[in-house]
Amino acid sequence: MRRVTVRKSSVHGRGVFAQQAIPAGQRIFEYRGEVTSWRRASARYRRSGAPGHTFIFGLADGRVIDGSVGGNSARWLNHSCQPNCEAIEDGRGRVFIETLKDVMPGDELSIAYGLTIDDAITPELIADYACRCGTKRCTGSMLAPASGY
Repeated sequence: MRRVTVRKSSVHGRGVFAQQAIPAGQRIFEYRGEVTSWRRASARYRRSGAPGHTFIFGLADGRVIDGSVGGNSARWLNHSCQPNCEAIEDGRGRVFIETLKDVMPGDELSIAYGLTIDDAITPELIADYACRCGTKRCTGSMLAPASGY
């Protein structure tokens, strides 16, 4: 039996859900997609016309993994201000998703996006990146606090 499945999410669009209990500290899967430059992925994202909805995962070396090209179900992970998973970069351009705490069947898996934006923070941009996680400590945004808004 598969450990996770993708289905409609009450948080946003699709989400990844546990099909069985998964203990804390377990590697669930790799975040897959095309490893490319920010410039190329950003151009592709702008052409898609879907603000606030992206499958781009930044790497420490400045490149990104674009889950919209050759991606797997990890691209459907939604943001939460109190995530039950985290992304671990291995230093070689690979990112793995691991549980932070025990996950029960039916739970939606989530990570903290920690998005950063180079553009000026406007009310429209804040709206594009509004958080819908619904947790008690929701910050209202998928943007990282260091973004200055």
